[in-house]
Amino acid sequence: MTGAERARGAGAVAKFLRPRSIAIVGISTRAGSAGQIVLECLKINTFTGDIHLVGRTDEPIDGRRVLKSADELPEGVDLAVFTLPAAAVQHAMEGCARRKVGAALVFAAGFAETGDHATQDAVAASARAAGLAIVGPNCLGVTNNVDGMMLHMLYARQALRGVTEGVAFVGQSGGLLGHFQRACDGRGIPLSYVISTGNEAGLETTDFLEFLVDDASTCVIAAYCEEIRRPQAFLAALRRARAAKKPVVLMLVGRNAKARKAAQSHTGALVSEFATVRTQVEDAGAIVVSTMDETMDLIAILQRFPVPPTKGPGVLTASGAYVGLTNDFADELDLDLPELEPATLKTIKQTLPSYGTFGNPLDTTAGFSPEMLPIVTKALIDDPNIGMLFISFPINTAVPVKAFNQGMVHSPKPKVMVALGDTWPLGDDVIAAVKESHAVFSRSSDRMVRAIALYTRYGRLLGRSCAAATAMPIPCLPKLCSGAQPEWLGKKVLAAAGIRIPEGALVRPSGHARRADRLSGGSKSASCGFGA
Repeated sequence: MTGAERARGAGAVAKFLRPRSIAIVGISTRAGSAGQIVLECLKINTFTGDIHLVGRTDEPIDGRRVLKSADELPEGVDLAVFTLPAAAVQHAMEGCARRKVGAALVFAAGFAETGDHATQDAVAASARAAGLAIVGPNCLGVTNNVDGMMLHMLYARQALRGVTEGVAFVGQSGGLLGHFQRACDGRGIPLSYVISTGNEAGLETTDFLEFLVDDASTCVIAAYCEEIRRPQAFLAALRRARAAKKPVVLMLVGRNAKARKAAQSHTGALVSEFATVRTQVEDAGAIVVSTMDETMDLIAILQRFPVPPTKGPGVLTASGAYVGLTNDFADELDLDLPELEPATLKTIKQTLPSYGTFGNPLDTTAGFSPEMLPIVTKALIDDPNIGMLFISFPINTAVPVKAFNQGMVHSPKPKVMVALGDTWPLGDDVIAAVKESHAVFSRSSDRMVRAIALYTRYGRLLGRSCAAATAMPIPCLPKLCSGAQPEWLGKKVLAAAGIRIPEGALVRPSGHARRADRLSGGSKSASCGFGA
């Protein structure tokens, strides 16, 4: 295996996420410095591996000897954490390479994001040749809640340990990942890993996807990308995730020129044309989102219900006005609200007051009693036309929540419940009933309808992708050279893929053209450039 091959992929990621030994390169005695924070991270999280310190001080730090340079490290340290300024990174990286360090986490800014691609490329090249995997530069660090480890340049705190069925966040923006981390903590969504990749001079989002697809503790992957450097490998990783039934929620930057310019100044990214990238990644199995709210709402649903439905939701409410609003909003979002089966409507009509207008969305009317709610909830979610249940209801006590729970408890279909009233505080009894519920909970109907539209669209995309992969034979394509292809060869590719094109023949001397025309009875155009 070459150095370049050792410096990327799931094996290299494992050395970064699960190191057995760590060196802090650039530590100082100054309290609050990045090196001191990293050391505190290791102490708080009771890191049991070997810890090595490299710095300029002659004094021991935390009772540990401080080495003068990376060349004094023992051979084969798994991970070096660089707490150095950008100007000192190249020299230290070369020393780590000589000592066969496995991976390096580089916090320093001042590389490609400032326009200095040459220095970043030089650092990456020396590391890659030695098989040393780089994370960063210009990143904030990592939290590993599976093994209980955190490495961060801004603060130290205790990571969780033993998280299962968690969401993994990977992204080029440490600040954005911090937002998602706090939001998940607030919602009680378990996180397996939070990984800041920065400028991605070495390990890229693709490498982390390859690792996370096989990680048993991760059930959903969320990624923020400003640049996809190896498109084919990235798409292959998405296809592997789809085959493993592990959803990937993807935030892409670059829908307009200002966003592309901002990405270039943030991490030095070269952003591709958005519509093309979106089409490709969705075809490979990702869910593309546009906002942070969409990301959070989707992962909340996917973490609980990772297999999306292909059919639309059944909507249960107690407001005739909300019926009309939902119909309009669903139409704007291309969200299908299926018709209910006659047997379902019969049950509903026998249960609710006769003056209601029944359908999907279903209005229980103001005359409902709590005893009715489990019956209509079960009827709605059990309808074969319904892919999932969405409840948007005024909830002032735990009574309706418990009734909904009773009606949907036995159904495996996805469930979402919204307590209307915006930020009106919920009582302790309501919160306790919500925690016992089998539904994803929210306070915003609009946000959840948008998330459900993305969720069911994802289900349809997966269904179409699987059907296409099964139904379509792989065409025998002609051999292509690198770079731009000639027109006649491009037409052969189209023909092999089953796309109709004008008939033709590739000809060179004029005599060959006359011969091709005679063989075809004059029906082919010898000048069309397609090689028969």
